[in-house]
Amino acid sequence: MSTDLVVRRQQGLYCPAGDFYVDPWRKVERAVITHAHSDHARAGHAHYLCAKRGVGVLRARLGGIDVTGLDWGEAVTIGDARVSLHPAGHILGAAQVRIEVRGQVWVLAGDYFFSTHGERNPTCDDFEPVRCDCFVSEATFGLPIYRWPRHADVFDDMNGWWQANAAAGDASMVGAYSLGKTQHVLAGIEASIGPVYVHPAAEGINAAHVAEGIALPATRPWSELQDARSLRGALIVAPPGASPPWRWQRAVRVRESFASGWMQQHGARHRAGLDRGFVLSDHADWPGLLAAIDAVGCPRVIVTHGDEAVLVRALAGKGLECSTFRTAFGETREG
Repeated sequence: MSTDLVVRRQQGLYCPAGDFYVDPWRKVERAVITHAHSDHARAGHAHYLCAKRGVGVLRARLGGIDVTGLDWGEAVTIGDARVSLHPAGHILGAAQVRIEVRGQVWVLAGDYFFSTHGERNPTCDDFEPVRCDCFVSEATFGLPIYRWPRHADVFDDMNGWWQANAAAGDASMVGAYSLGKTQHVLAGIEASIGPVYVHPAAEGINAAHVAEGIALPATRPWSELQDARSLRGALIVAPPGASPPWRWQRAVRVRESFASGWMQQHGARHRAGLDRGFVLSDHADWPGLLAAIDAVGCPRVIVTHGDEAVLVRALAGKGLECSTFRTAFGETREG
């Protein structure tokens, strides 16, 4: 009888053969990190291992950590485990962790994006199906209601909205998380429409993307927004809950939107009091989850963080062995 390569401990998901954790939520000696979002990459571990493409954004978030970066597909031996990292298509440097022990292979996908439209996120590397015996999959959007529109259509809509607002003398604000979504928005907009401002929380993260060769448009200094005249025709990209410097001015109307997969929920935009909601996610939607798991070709799937029960039922109906890991992932809900 085979032994599970990864088990759940109070610190996180643990590989006994290698004596390391994947995305641990408590401090550990050795952490293998799928990506730099705060629910997967936390401060305080003694040593970090991540994809080389993700070192910059991880340091932008966590500071002067002891981190080793691996090239895609580069294998290292940790204890009795052979470990390699493969693109997950979620954000810059997002990796799937392949673990091989005595011929048995598990892949922990972390958060991932897989498009049935054949689309890609220009700010990161495309999801790579990795054959395995067990695939550990997220289920952030693990309900059949979640089916993303084409990114090109979303950005056409976003640019048209911004252009119409600019013609009326209004400003346009897109709510976007600082790591991943902000850069995706910047890579997709038509920057010639007007000046672009990005919240300071994303400055270091943007710089890490540029250092990895990701093309982002030039932005204006955030401090300019103290003058209401700078708002006219502008696009502002800021994380949810940011305190805007224009909050009390009355000279220019600021139309607010949010870019997230959660905007597909009926009524979400109205409950948040937004002018617009753009359905733009860096996670796999329902068809993407099913297609990615089919592409991996594994007999066993363990589902984590999200709507686990619904995805487990769907996969079990296809003849796969299915179970769940209860984790502390997903707290930021950065969909």
